[in-house]
Amino acid sequence: MTTFSLQAAPDDATAWLDLARRAEEIGFEALYVADHPGSTAAPFVALAAAAVATSRLRLGSYVVNAGVREPILLAADVATLDVVSGGRAILGLGAGHTPAEWAAVGKVRPGVRARVDHCIAVAEQTRRMLAGEGMDQPRPVQQPVPLLIGGGNTRLLGWAAEHADLIGLSGLGRTLDDGHSHEVRWHTAQVDAQVELAGGTPMEALVQLVEVTDDAGAVYDKWAEDTSTPAEDLIAAPFMLAGTIEEIAAKIRAVESRWGITRFAVRRPAIEAVETLLRRH
Repeated sequence: MTTFSLQAAPDDATAWLDLARRAEEIGFEALYVADHPGSTAAPFVALAAAAVATSRLRLGSYVVNAGVREPILLAADVATLDVVSGGRAILGLGAGHTPAEWAAVGKVRPGVRARVDHCIAVAEQTRRMLAGEGMDQPRPVQQPVPLLIGGGNTRLLGWAAEHADLIGLSGLGRTLDDGHSHEVRWHTAQVDAQVELAGGTPMEALVQLVEVTDDAGAVYDKWAEDTSTPAEDLIAAPFMLAGTIEEIAAKIRAVESRWGITRFAVRRPAIEAVETLLRRH
């Protein structure tokens, strides 16, 4: 069964709670909040507020920067969210790619391997604490709280295949010089490799681009030009969806058939498209 999650962030209290209710009513599986301290909302505060306005929607960080979060504080945040939501929390973790966020806590962003090592250590320690080792209260409702690992690093994906409940594939690669944007990994062979590394662990694709249109070819051609990626790779990849609702539904079926990906996370501008898709299919 295909499921959709929504990644968003609050900018107004009423609008945020309305968005959470709407996402639940439409049929979204989860609501995610990103974690970029200094430039985004605090994920667990926002998600706790959304918990009050919903009853079914799962709530998760997508994804916490493991480089700037202490495991004991992270475990307390996740456990508290799980309590106030009645057992709907998801712990989403990533290695942390933005240099400014490391600098804000007095650290220099290390190289890729060290970041991955640190992310794995934080994930392991946080899970132990959520299970009761070194943290008496609060006790989460879920045992265990589901762990989502986001990223494209080969070693991190290999670890996640053995230890995570869900792997978030973003199709993004090396961080560029601005410290925020990335190279893209949208070639078919690159998706094949990441799916193979996932080793059967459930995967969720973070859809970077969505456009409902009667001329999908023109849209894919433009995206191909913008990203220096062959259009045929974009037409196949799970990270962008273009076309009529029926064409998008057909692509989702093709992605599931080829890669076994049945979960998709989208951002706020894609809400209407997902609502129409779920209503028709």
